[in-house]
Amino acid sequence: QVQLVESGGGLVQAGGSLRLSCAASGRSFSAFGMGWFRQAPGKEREFVATISWSGITYYADSVKGRFTISRDNAKGTVYLQMNSLKPEDTAVYYCAATYTGYASMTGSNYNSWGQGTQVTVSS
Repeated sequence: QVQLVESGGGLVQAGGSLRLSCAASGRSFSAFGMGWFRQAPGKEREFVATISWSGITYYADSVKGRFTISRDNAKGTVYLQMNSLKPEDTAVYYCAATYTGYASMTGSNYNSWGQGTQVTVSS
């Protein structure tokens, strides 16, 4: 079982930027597909971005052009660079790993989840 630990959340003004990190341990990170999801208060968890073992990426329409997912296999870390943040981006952000190695927009395809990191965007 891989362990995932997110960091980098915080409070930022609208229009600002944050970079989230997710460090993985326990198994071969380079073989995993990785994803970022978020959950706002009173709302269901939603897909944000995903990257396959080979670097293929997909984004939710709501973040396309503003967020970038990337990975550093040597460090066992996946990143989410978030630019031009909006108040509606406020949520707890979770990273997740799928042992299939594919990029997936479906939460049920993921095997391991981090504990989440809070992102708050003020207007």
